[in-house]
Amino acid sequence: MTNFRPLLWPTVFSLPMLLICLALGAWQVERLFWKKDLIAQRQAAVAAAPAAVPKSLAEARDMEFRHVSDEGVFLNDKEIFLGATSEGGGQGYQVLTPLLEPAGRIVFVNRGYIPAELKDPAKRAAGQIAGTIRVRGLLRLPPAGKPNWFLPDNRPDLNYWFWVDLPAMSAADQLDRVAPFYIDADATPNPGGWPKGGVTRLTLPNNHLQYAITWFSLAVALIVIYVLFHRRNAGLR
Repeated sequence: MTNFRPLLWPTVFSLPMLLICLALGAWQVERLFWKKDLIAQRQAAVAAAPAAVPKSLAEARDMEFRHVSDEGVFLNDKEIFLGATSEGGGQGYQVLTPLLEPAGRIVFVNRGYIPAELKDPAKRAAGQIAGTIRVRGLLRLPPAGKPNWFLPDNRPDLNYWFWVDLPAMSAADQLDRVAPFYIDADATPNPGGWPKGGVTRLTLPNNHLQYAITWFSLAVALIVIYVLFHRRNAGLR
């Protein structure tokens, strides 16, 4: 290595690539610990004792994924259809139905999945529950905006939604006093079998360690190639 002389263009190319690989590896390590904390928080929330629905958004922020229960009347004529797939890959919807509480507030309830051919409520009339009902499920907070740029825009004009947007859904249904959270109903069977509740995905993938190892391995490989290239080049001189 006494004759090691870095060449300009290989160095200009390699150094930024090395820094990028190291930075991405470090970022994935940060994401690894963030995801571990998120998984632990979610598991703790699901395991916590059931509670009544919160009164405000501030309360709801500390209760996401807690088991909650609420009581009211379903406004079945104002169903919202969120595009979804079944576990087997079939196309369908998750049905969000406004629940009118006795005090007049409305809480959207994700009642669960239906196949596309059952979008017409008349084909699942038994599940259009009338009268006061008690709903149990997990408290959910909607995303602050579109979850990612790859999702199409929601289509309120077609009642076809790609993500939960409670203000827009409330406007589409012409509803006031809508809670800033919603409930994912549990898997308790509905009359007639539809919708099928319990659609909350609680398992979070955590592959950040593998990603970090990949980026750091690429950084090491780049260093090895850089050194070997210069050794070979020095031997040819």
